[in-house]
Amino acid sequence: MRERIIMGVYRFGSWTNTRVHVPGLRQAMLAVAYALQSAVMCLLHAEVPLTASIGRNLRLPHGGHGVVIHSSSCIGDDVTIAHNVTLGAKDDGGGAPRIGDDAFLCTGAILIGPITIGEAAVVGAGAVVLQDVPPGALAVGVPARMVARDHHLCSPARGQALPCVDPVTNGPEQPRVG
Repeated sequence: MRERIIMGVYRFGSWTNTRVHVPGLRQAMLAVAYALQSAVMCLLHAEVPLTASIGRNLRLPHGGHGVVIHSSSCIGDDVTIAHNVTLGAKDDGGGAPRIGDDAFLCTGAILIGPITIGEAAVVGAGAVVLQDVPPGALAVGVPARMVARDHHLCSPARGQALPCVDPVTNGPEQPRVG
């Protein structure tokens, strides 16, 4: 329910901002959109600005709680953003992250600056990403580093689990003995 409210307010505001061209009507509808956006920020704790570029079928598990998206971020289709994820720009105003289709951003991930997250890439929980993540890669850690490339993930929404990767060997995780 929360996810639908957040995305409904975003879609209404984005549509008004780009499609309504009658001057008086546009200003009135934008005022309503910004009031709704403020309510979403205060009540649902999610900041999804109307000026961000968001593709179809953005998933916000846990109702998008704590999600912050920079106003100039670009998010592709079928992306999943878990709670407490931040997409932000550097202090020098150098740009915001671009997220490719089918990407998965795990809980608490922080993506800063003009970086690109490739198609079907996964950013691990709590990772701080300061550089590009290639398509199909798995990035974890602070600062984030690639522990797997081309792991051929299907997003969890498609019914397949994420692989376990041993961060030391970059290979499949082995069962622990003893």
